[in-house]
Amino acid sequence: MVEGGTRCAGAGEPPDRDPFCDLVTVPARQGLEAVDILRLRDGVGPVLHDGPCHTLGFLVPAGTAERWDLPGSACTRTFGRGSAVAGRDAPEPPVTGTGWLVPPEGAYGDATDPVVLRAALGEAARTIEAVDRCR
Repeated sequence: MVEGGTRCAGAGEPPDRDPFCDLVTVPARQGLEAVDILRLRDGVGPVLHDGPCHTLGFLVPAGTAERWDLPGSACTRTFGRGSAVAGRDAPEPPVTGTGWLVPPEGAYGDATDPVVLRAALGEAARTIEAVDRCR
């Protein structure tokens, strides 16, 4: 899903903050559930929807990919692989073939906190499992 580096909004402020984001991709069903959870509770950063691949991509702070280990998801390090900009002034998604599910201007922050995202994805998986058992 990632074609280039994704620059977070507010890049360069503060100076010690890495301006690039990593991208956590998950199946669309789990991701949509997690977006709802995050919107109701902790806030969600920008989220990409890749319809043909049936995935959602959550922008997370750079460095997340190095320690991401949640089964059923992937985190891609994007730093230094391009110059696509995903900021509050970026009208187009930074990845070809995707669309914004949560655009930067409608997001709670520049990126979703990976600890909060991990918890929301876990809760989403449990919710989906419970619903599927009831069918």
